[in-house]
Amino acid sequence: MMDEKSSAIDQFRGLHESGCFVLPNPWDAGSAIYLEHLGFKAVATTSAGFAFSKGLPDGAAFVSLDMMLEHFREIAAATSLPVNADFQNGYADHAEGVATNVKLCIDTGVAGLSIEDNSGRTEQPLYDFDLAVERIKAARAAIDSSNSRVVLTARCEAFLAGDADPLRTSINRLVAFTEAGADCLYAPGLTTPDEIAQIVKAVAPKPVNVLISSNNSDLTVAQVADLGVRRISVGGALARAAWDGFVRAAKEIRDGGSFAAFADATPFGELHGLFLKRYSAE
Repeated sequence: MMDEKSSAIDQFRGLHESGCFVLPNPWDAGSAIYLEHLGFKAVATTSAGFAFSKGLPDGAAFVSLDMMLEHFREIAAATSLPVNADFQNGYADHAEGVATNVKLCIDTGVAGLSIEDNSGRTEQPLYDFDLAVERIKAARAAIDSSNSRVVLTARCEAFLAGDADPLRTSINRLVAFTEAGADCLYAPGLTTPDEIAQIVKAVAPKPVNVLISSNNSDLTVAQVADLGVRRISVGGALARAAWDGFVRAAKEIRDGGSFAAFADATPFGELHGLFLKRYSAE
C-alpha cells in the first residue's frame, strides 16, 4: 500500500513538471471511477460537491473534519489515480492545528492537498497576512516530517471573499506562499487571461492551478495552457452540472408530467457494466 501511495504521489508531482493537465473534481466514489474510466490522469475532491451530496452547505463549519477525512479515504480507495484533497482551511485557524490536521489528511492516502486562507468569518474573510503565511509553513513542515512528498497547494481566496483589490492581494499572498514552501499556487475566481497571466508570472517557476467554472467557462484548455498554467480544476462545477440534469428532469415531471429528459440519460448498461467490471476485478 505504501508503494502504491508513493507511486501516486510521484505521478502527481510529475504532472506538475511540464505542460498542462486537467484535474476534474468528483464528488463521490462513482464519479471518481468514471473520471478514471475517461482517461484523466488525476482527480481532486470538491468540498462543495461533497457537501451538496450530503444535503449540507459548503464549508468547514458544516462538514466535520471526520466526515471530510472519510470522504478523502473513500475517493482515494475508489481510484488508482492521484487524488488531491480540497482541505479547505485545514479545519484549524492557527498553524499548530493546521499541522496536526494535515498529518491526518496525508494518512487518508491522498497525493496532494490544498490549504486556503479563507477564515470562514464574515467580518474578516481572509486570515491576516502573517497568519496565512504561517499556516502554509506549518502545512509544509507537516508534509516534510511525514516524508510523504504530498503536493501542497496554497490557495488565496481574495476573489471569492470580496476583497477590495483581489488581484493584488492574491499576487502578494501567493508569492509569500511560494516562499513558505507551497508546491502549487491557486487563486480561485480568476476570470480573464490577463489576471491568469499575471498570477503565473508572479509565482514562476512554481505551477499554478486555475479554476474553470461558470464565470470563465468560455476559456479552453488550450487557451489556459498557453498562458503558462500547469493545472486546471473545475471545483464543484461537474457536481452542479449533474444537479442541473437532475433538477431539470424533476421539474419537467412536476410541471409538465413529461419524462422526456430520460431519453438522453446515460444508459444503465454503460454505468452498470463499468462498475460490474471494477467489482469483478476486486
